[in-house]
Amino acid sequence: MKTGLLSVVLGLMVGAASGGDRPAKPNVLLLLTDDLGWQDVKCYDIDEPSPYETPNIDALAKKGVMFWQAYSPAPTCGPSRCAIMSGTHPARAQMTHVAGGFPPNPINQHFRMMDPWYSARIPMDSFTLARAMKANGYVTGHSGKWHMSKSHHAVAPQPEDVGFDWTRHSRGAHTGMKDRLSGFATTDPDDPFRLDENGFPFHQNNEDALTFIRENKNEPFFLYYCTWLVHAPIVTRNEALLNKYVEKLGVDPRNTIKKNVPGQLNPFYCAMVESLDYYVGQVFQYLETTEDPRWSGHMLSENTYIIFTSDNGGMEGGPEERYTDNNPLDRGKISAKEGGTRVPLFIVGPGIPKGVQSDVMVNGLDFYPTILGLIGAEKPKDKTLDGLDVSNLLLNDPTNPKLVKEADGSVRDTLMWHFPHGGALESTIRVGDYKLIRNYDHVNGHEPELELFQLYMTEGSKQVRVDIEEAKNIAAKMPEKTEQLNKLLTQRLTEMEASYPCYNPKCKGDLPGIGKTPSVSSHRKKGAVIEFQIKENGAKVLRADLIYTLNGGGRYEEWFRAPAQVSGSKVIAKLPEGTTHVFLNLIDENNFLVSYPEVVKKKTYSTAAIAIK
Repeated sequence: MKTGLLSVVLGLMVGAASGGDRPAKPNVLLLLTDDLGWQDVKCYDIDEPSPYETPNIDALAKKGVMFWQAYSPAPTCGPSRCAIMSGTHPARAQMTHVAGGFPPNPINQHFRMMDPWYSARIPMDSFTLARAMKANGYVTGHSGKWHMSKSHHAVAPQPEDVGFDWTRHSRGAHTGMKDRLSGFATTDPDDPFRLDENGFPFHQNNEDALTFIRENKNEPFFLYYCTWLVHAPIVTRNEALLNKYVEKLGVDPRNTIKKNVPGQLNPFYCAMVESLDYYVGQVFQYLETTEDPRWSGHMLSENTYIIFTSDNGGMEGGPEERYTDNNPLDRGKISAKEGGTRVPLFIVGPGIPKGVQSDVMVNGLDFYPTILGLIGAEKPKDKTLDGLDVSNLLLNDPTNPKLVKEADGSVRDTLMWHFPHGGALESTIRVGDYKLIRNYDHVNGHEPELELFQLYMTEGSKQVRVDIEEAKNIAAKMPEKTEQLNKLLTQRLTEMEASYPCYNPKCKGDLPGIGKTPSVSSHRKKGAVIEFQIKENGAKVLRADLIYTLNGGGRYEEWFRAPAQVSGSKVIAKLPEGTTHVFLNLIDENNFLVSYPEVVKKKTYSTAAIAIK
């Protein structure tokens, strides 16, 4: 009896010394890089090898699941970030591009189409992932880029407005340089970017992330760490690293890599990618070498989930300079083709098998429900989450697509993107091995309206690469498949009440109905209602919208959209409370958009709008 009792006591003492069971609430690090392409990370190399060196990210890939078919919610920054944090698809949120919240207008008279109205920000009242984590007992932190409001810093919502307890915004060493060939960091103690023992500049953005972890490791934490790397400006303060890639690539840093030159040949971008790897590596190392105060004898990394990804595909270049190359994927950021939406993704943490490579399709929209699944929290009631909880996939068999299920129990095989902007003007849908692209600017053969590509061929449990380049349009060969996917795309966009681009009535092209666009002859205000007298001029008006602002003339003038009622030769709209200025948008049966008054691009749009007194 005495021996048995002693054994029990010793067992309890050993259990206490080793920290006992893993704490019920694991930490979560969501690490979102900026413009990092699928082929910018060394371990994703296919076809031509990349010159970029990313040893820390490559090592992370071996500690969990590496996804080969992971996608961002959108091909640009703002909508992806809002979608990840809100769980809402960009099309449903009317937040489909960056720099929104302005009246629709053509870029210039040569552009046949113009973007629809779209929101500038995440809604203030959105039950964000941060709010969900707080509700489940987590301390929440944000470090780095935000870009979920009209301005980075001056306009709500900022992180603290939507559920973050702690936030820092510093660009750190990636602050722009007047001359990227001079002004490099030094070892001078007074240099704000002083070089560390490994020759890398001090980077406040990364230090902020580490500070949050150090200060909050005693309780379960959720850190949303958003790097400013590797977004433009294409500069580095690390002269030694720049010279390393100048020598490696055999290029002259004084000569800009022209935008039409293929390949990953930009030494400044190379240095930026390796710098990103170095800094995030410091965070990984801290988690691996710091004991968990909540779990004696164990490191923080043993009870921390890490999600590492990018906000969109790689930005291949600016007006004059080539940054990177997403080859073999076509195009890049600002396009819904594979190069603009396919991103690196690694998920690591307790219970997730190590060293697994997966071909299962996943999306940044999945992070919200998946994180809740990993921490054992319930999905928020009365909230639409457009992604799926893939925690069952991660914890059981990350290679089995049948573990990713819709609410009705069916296996998910479909993802959709909506980007009615700029030169892309497209929506895309992927169903299994096939991907359909719908081009909105197709009238008069400007572009094919529909393109179909077979990305892979599934053979049993394996996928064989066919055309991830999206180079062989097989729509004409497979009309039934094309129509099937197009119909499904329409259903999804309609359910989300997506907005579409319209033709420019001022363009010089020969477009059907260009001379029949509607016009507005007068308007008058009656209390909280404004009434417009319109003339159709041969084309029926199908839709009318009031485009209004509550802060006309302000520094951060922001415009919103409200439906207006078409009644014969009149359009009637209720003025939202606080409205200072308005435009009326009319969309006719030929998909032309007419603005009244005409939108004039000045310092503020309100100078051309109807003032509401």
